[in-house]
Amino acid sequence: MATVDRARLADLLAAEQATYAERHPRSRELYAAAGNLFGSVPMTWMNMWSGGFPLYLDSAHGNRVTDVDGHTYIDFALGDTGAMAGHSPAATVAAATERMGDLGGITTMLPTADAQWVGAELTRRFGLPLWSFTLTATDANRWAIRLARLATGRPKILVFGHCYHGSVDEAFALPGPDGKTVSRPGNVAPPVDLAMTTRAVPWNDLTAVEAALANGDVAAILTEPALTNIGIVLPEPGFLEGLRELATAYGTLLMIDETHTFSAGWGGATRAWGLEPDIFVIGKSLGGGIPSGAYGITEAVAAAVTRHTDTGQADIIDAGGVGGTLAGNALSLTAMRATLENVLTEAAFEQMIDLATAFTAGVQQTLDDLDVPWTISQLGARAEYRFVRPAPTTGEASAAAADADLDAYMHLAMVNRGILMTPFHNMALMCPDTTCDDVDRHTEVFREVVAALFT
Repeated sequence: MATVDRARLADLLAAEQATYAERHPRSRELYAAAGNLFGSVPMTWMNMWSGGFPLYLDSAHGNRVTDVDGHTYIDFALGDTGAMAGHSPAATVAAATERMGDLGGITTMLPTADAQWVGAELTRRFGLPLWSFTLTATDANRWAIRLARLATGRPKILVFGHCYHGSVDEAFALPGPDGKTVSRPGNVAPPVDLAMTTRAVPWNDLTAVEAALANGDVAAILTEPALTNIGIVLPEPGFLEGLRELATAYGTLLMIDETHTFSAGWGGATRAWGLEPDIFVIGKSLGGGIPSGAYGITEAVAAAVTRHTDTGQADIIDAGGVGGTLAGNALSLTAMRATLENVLTEAAFEQMIDLATAFTAGVQQTLDDLDVPWTISQLGARAEYRFVRPAPTTGEASAAAADADLDAYMHLAMVNRGILMTPFHNMALMCPDTTCDDVDRHTEVFREVVAALFT
């Protein structure tokens, strides 16, 4: 089994960093001049680039991104899922242009017919009968959590260690010693001790889930169908079915967030795997790049909420903490309709998943041929390699496999050879514009940069 020579890795990383800096003088110049931006970037997470400064965007179409220094890349990052439909898909652009131009009314606080169309389409895909709209999946999670607490009368949310649910306060939690919930390292100023709001347990551990639910204070299990932001950590056989059974047995709602796992198919993992959530959350990719999100609820959850709102105990119409002025705006709904109807179709997902399967096979072949102790996991149109073998089964195990120098080397080596991977992790996503040649190019480059490290 091949092992990493750390001195060799350091030399290779230094060479890739030098190449990156040499090839991107305009990006470096713009970054240095961004004195009025906190952290020198529009949002601080944009600093997660291994070369010391981010690439600056010039243009993007389909699965191609061109930076301000004139370099064009095959984009497998796709906005960390936000551009799953590809950059500026034609149908979405046409519909949004009509709404902004001829029709007018980007946001008016008035409903449009597109909202019902999108709601019906989300029901067809994911099964939940009733929908409400947001601008992000983070907002959808926040508001749905409030409804879950209202519906059940319980204060806490159960999450899994190293889960991803946007910037929701309750989700930045880990299982700590003796079952106590603790805050994740680096969590920025949590408003209260996470143990007050959250019970956190390891992924794939039904025994721990049941022990947490037995306290009788959990309103909802908030989960992805597979962990995604710590590497793809797939559910073991029976785990998701077990969550549904335990939620029902303990009077807890099952809340499934498919913001990333929508990659599993046109109806996400919920349809592909036959899941039965009480609450469903999705965001990022719905609007083809225009900020969009949604949450769906069952009739039973709606009835439980209405019992409290009808008596005046809660207010979901005015100032009760659910909703936002721009949520459900005309432009977002127009974009969602165009994207779901014309871009992220059943046929598109079939093609995207086939390409991800080929991508996975190409990576696996290199790992096998060179006996590299890494693994790659696939989730529909999404795949990700991790620096450990066998594949992790918990978020904690996947986090332990992190290697900052290997991450930096792989990302920079890919960028310097014309390929963008997600800068936060080694995730690749296919979109309707991805081609077999794009996948083959990644396979070629992956073999080259891994072989340079291990041979």
